Amino acid sequence: MVNPVAGLGGRVGLGGTDGPDRRRLALSLGAHPQAGTRAATALGELALRLGELAGAGRPRPGVAPGSGAGPGSGAGSGSRVVVVTAGGSLGADAAASTGLPTRVVYAAGHGRDTSAADTAAAVRAVVTEGVDLLLFAGGDGTARDVLAALGGAPCPVLGVPTGVKMHSAVFAVSPRAAGEVAAAWLTRRGAVRLRDAEVMDRDEDALNEGRVTSRLFGWLPVPDLPVRVQQRKTGSTATAPEAVGGIAVDVAERVGDGLLVLGPGSTTRAVAAALGADVSLTGVDVLRLHPVRPPRVVARDATEDTLLAFGPAWIALSPIGGQGFLLGRGNQQISPRVLRAAGGRGRLLVVCAEQKLAALGGRPLLLDTGDDALDAELCGHLPVITGRRRTSLYRLAT
Repeated sequence: MVNPVAGLGGRVGLGGTDGPDRRRLALSLGAHPQAGTRAATALGELALRLGELAGAGRPRPGVAPGSGAGPGSGAGSGSRVVVVTAGGSLGADAAASTGLPTRVVYAAGHGRDTSAADTAAAVRAVVTEGVDLLLFAGGDGTARDVLAALGGAPCPVLGVPTGVKMHSAVFAVSPRAAGEVAAAWLTRRGAVRLRDAEVMDRDEDALNEGRVTSRLFGWLPVPDLPVRVQQRKTGSTATAPEAVGGIAVDVAERVGDGLLVLGPGSTTRAVAAALGADVSLTGVDVLRLHPVRPPRVVARDATEDTLLAFGPAWIALSPIGGQGFLLGRGNQQISPRVLRAAGGRGRLLVVCAEQKLAALGGRPLLLDTGDDALDAELCGHLPVITGRRRTSLYRLAT
């Protein structure tokens, strides 16, 4: 099931796109839908892994009576994939591009905005089919709609991350990981268990008070494949002022006289405040730093195009508490094009308090830029600034 507008506002700095007005605004700003492409990536990985198993002589899972023939029923693709779309033919196109057999059981009317009612109707249509796993491409808002539509029905689900924030624990860490988890669930049912995963969304009341935190809405049963399914976002513990000040000084020394792109979050906002600048909490801002003059905010809530127009700059990011995501969650404005224009990992500054790193329990910092080649370039160990002239070498992975 594909929510066609999930993540639409990410690169144009709008955050979520709930409501038709925000969707139209996102499109008017030049946003391009990403949900169908990311759904196709997930299904392509699923088809690949099922094909490899079939080529090894393993039985193909989930084959419904009479469904083994016809288009897409080659090696590994005899597993019936029922695709439901909440907006035109996105879901069907995503599955068809992989060669998997597809049967659309719900499609929203063409030429109109879709809504939570379409998601609910789509979920009910899929559950009626008696599927083994409901894959949905969307964000936290979509997860909430799926939760409400299921109404406690015992249907395993997994989110293909397509939204902007994705604080919930029902998503795979990337579209390819979603395909990997789905294949594992279908082929290794005895070895992969289900766990109840939190459905979260940003607490708007807390945001109005200057805090980024999440609210719990319920739980959904998700295949538990460690490292490939993300954790829920947790609130960051307060960072000691001396640590923030030390990080700020270290960042200023590295940037010197130049531009600094600041990703969203409480840590980066605290660093900006220590430098003497007031920046947004959930947006991407640009500062002009100078060795002897106070910093100046030259762009607030910047879009991808705005960042590209500034040219090469340093980029400072802090991982999301509990999840460890560095890129691909809430900062889609810092796109692959922006990262390449900045100079790649050599211009990337990761800032994080030591206790926040320790809370990850050794799990890596995560990347999901949507560009496999760039993710591969960024992977590996990178210094994390934890204070003035204090760094921890930490691993980045997908």
